[in-house]
Amino acid sequence: MRSITSGTAGSFRLALLAGAAGFAITAPSASFAQDADDDFEEAAEALGGEEDSNVIIVTASKREQTLQETPISVSVTTGETLENAQIRDVLDLQTVTPSLRVSQLQTASATTFIVRGFGNGDNNFGVEPSVGVFIDGVFRSRSASALNDLSNVQRIEVLNGPQSTLFGKNASAGVISVVTRPPQFEFGGNVEAVYGNFNQVFLKGDITGPITDNVAFSVDGSYQQRDGFGEIVNLDEDINDRNRYSVRGQLLIEPTSDISIRLIGDYNDIDEICCQTSNLVVGPTTQNAITAVGGQAPSDFFSDQNFLNVAPVSQSENYGFSGQVDWNIGALTLTSITSYRELRNITNQDVDFTSADLTTENRDQAVDTFTQEFRIASDFDGPINFLLGGFYFDESITQDSSLSIGDDFRNFAAFQAVGNGQLLPGLTPAQQIGIGEGVLASVDTQLSLPVGSVLGGDFLSLERFTMDNESYSIFGTVDFEPVDGLVFTAGFNYTDDSKDFSITTTAGDPLASFNVIDQFISIATGGAVTTRDQFQALPQAQQDALQALATSAANPLLPLADLQFQTGFLDLPNAVEPGQTNDDEFTYLFRVAYEVIPEINIYGSYATGFKASSVNLSRDSRPSADLFVAGVGPRPAPDGSTNFRGSTFLAPSSPIIDAGLATPNLSNGTRFAGPEEAEVFEIGLKAQFDGFGFNLAVFDQSIQNFQSFIFTGLGFTLLNAGEQSVRGFEFDATVQPTDGLVLTFAMTHLDPVFDDFPNPVLGDLSGQRPGGIPSFAISTSATYTHEWDSGTRLITRVDYNHESNEDINNGLPGFNFALGNTQIFKREVNLVNTSMTLALNNGFEVGAFARNLFDDRFISTVFDGVAQSGTVAGYPSAPRTYGGVVRYRF
Repeated sequence: MRSITSGTAGSFRLALLAGAAGFAITAPSASFAQDADDDFEEAAEALGGEEDSNVIIVTASKREQTLQETPISVSVTTGETLENAQIRDVLDLQTVTPSLRVSQLQTASATTFIVRGFGNGDNNFGVEPSVGVFIDGVFRSRSASALNDLSNVQRIEVLNGPQSTLFGKNASAGVISVVTRPPQFEFGGNVEAVYGNFNQVFLKGDITGPITDNVAFSVDGSYQQRDGFGEIVNLDEDINDRNRYSVRGQLLIEPTSDISIRLIGDYNDIDEICCQTSNLVVGPTTQNAITAVGGQAPSDFFSDQNFLNVAPVSQSENYGFSGQVDWNIGALTLTSITSYRELRNITNQDVDFTSADLTTENRDQAVDTFTQEFRIASDFDGPINFLLGGFYFDESITQDSSLSIGDDFRNFAAFQAVGNGQLLPGLTPAQQIGIGEGVLASVDTQLSLPVGSVLGGDFLSLERFTMDNESYSIFGTVDFEPVDGLVFTAGFNYTDDSKDFSITTTAGDPLASFNVIDQFISIATGGAVTTRDQFQALPQAQQDALQALATSAANPLLPLADLQFQTGFLDLPNAVEPGQTNDDEFTYLFRVAYEVIPEINIYGSYATGFKASSVNLSRDSRPSADLFVAGVGPRPAPDGSTNFRGSTFLAPSSPIIDAGLATPNLSNGTRFAGPEEAEVFEIGLKAQFDGFGFNLAVFDQSIQNFQSFIFTGLGFTLLNAGEQSVRGFEFDATVQPTDGLVLTFAMTHLDPVFDDFPNPVLGDLSGQRPGGIPSFAISTSATYTHEWDSGTRLITRVDYNHESNEDINNGLPGFNFALGNTQIFKREVNLVNTSMTLALNNGFEVGAFARNLFDDRFISTVFDGVAQSGTVAGYPSAPRTYGGVVRYRF
């Protein structure tokens, strides 16, 4: 029989834990009765072992251990809990795991996982998440490849804090490990059908059984379709719908009692209209300019009414293959996990979020990933055990994207060119557009272009991004147990990561190559000055005089800078920027765990973590300030400086300037953000008594150079925060006051701070609390199971999820900073979910559920209105959903 314990005290502890409910830090879902029975039985069958009731086996430490023995802050949600809570979407997982937050933003594939307040936006494929997602041991590098419907799940383990010594691919903030059920050598399966409001249809099923005495199979799949939560009023079409399916096949081959081979192939498809937004503040540009060109925009945030000129497209294909081989050689187990995956992602989004035909963004993304992991783990009877592993990662990313110029853009720009968002007194909108058209026509003439060329073409920008990422790591841990119950652990990880990336762009609008300061100087000198070298060769007094005129009201071209929505860009690699990063880091872990008495375990640990550089694969990728400094700009930057989209003629010497690489209107920014380095101090206590248990973890965690990701309107700024830290605790308790009734309570308290973050977009944030992190997150539930003598059960569950009222972010680059408005938007979450299931003794089940029972709505996040000064838009949360479910197990 394969061992499921470690060390000389393992079997003794396991015997003492029999009859106790396994659960872990922040794990209200790991309940006493049926969950533990089913999970252990499934784990024992998979391991070739025997069942010992009420013990949950997890692999958070890359060994089979009970939750009580695992000295890690890990939250476990069992498959049965997912069924009882009617959780079918990864977005709902956070309602039972208070240390985890999951948010979906611009598209169905733009999902961010956040643990203990740390996480990165996944709307940029160059940014590797700080929270690693593993499915059956395979690393999913982008959350778009981890958005399967939650079917055939055995358990989901959420490991809090850096996990570099256990997972070859470093995760600086935490890990989400999804474990699915392996094929069984006994025939069985289940089918499930759900129908709910918004015409929700959800179908899933799986079947498993033997092919031969040594080969078993399983096939599972799911299909989900639902009408949208919102309506695109002017198009009479739903938005925020569901239309996805998945299928997976597995083989389990056991040629001998010591060798196990698990092969998995899967395919997932998403084709949805996502995601709806609304306006919290409607600024003058939206009120006047959008209306002037016949457009409409939402004004009631929770009305679920949208106005778009095209329905957004959100398509994703995700497929791959993995093979895991486990070979037991006496007290050693050799493990190999090989995987190859492909992700194809296509989106088309009306990014001005109005019915005016201004601009849409298109993305066509492809990610190909190969991983290989080798591990050797011991299970000696002596005091020392070890795990040693190696991990190789190779990934290729390509992205073709564009911003279009819609039919209304020229008229919108003409209105803006005259009134800067306001309707001038005495003019009708049509008259103001006519005057503005004359201004644009004069620019066409100055550029020697046909009238109608400026903002009248097909696109603002075309881009192609590529990135090749190769990394390898060596990792391991050593456990030393000098006496029963006292275990010292040391671990390490060495990672080497290299990235090669390229960015090629074309600014499609001729105005993008028209610098209003340099153009004025050329005109004022009668065409004698057309280059920076020519300007710098002029006498200093003449330079000063020209600069004074060009940056004053004497320059009639200055207002045109507001119409340069997508300006000059510098491709890379180039002579100054190689388009490469190379990082390596040694991280480590020290931990001591002690079994005080059989019912109480305590531990203390210090760990470090690492995440390699991330690359800004967006149209805001621009040379850093140490490589390029722009000249005086036509408008001050958000931080008050004049070094913003400025003149090339007036620019001081810099590597980019000196190499003659500067393009018109070039500004500085970031190409990539440097590595994150994490550390965490943590102490924990796990206590389990008859009918009652509680767990507590207290931690102090920080990340140096946290990779901050800020949406700027049409792109993203990626930069390092000097340091972000969080102190807090995670507590959960489980009580079984009477047979059949299980009560759970879990709370996470977080006290985060930007220790050092001089942010060029939002100002110096040092000392401020990072937005979007609740002080308190609570998950609690009550589950009552009434069982008749016949074996038929009635399972009733109510759960509540709360997040305290906190600022959503630290402000917006436009609304809060440039306009001097200090209003920060807040969110508070109060969700009640309930379900009831009648499970007959013949395998047939019927039930009903409601999620967000009281229809609590909140703001998920906010952003500046695109090309609409003073407008603030955001994403509303989902409304109440409910329905019925029928299930049959065989």
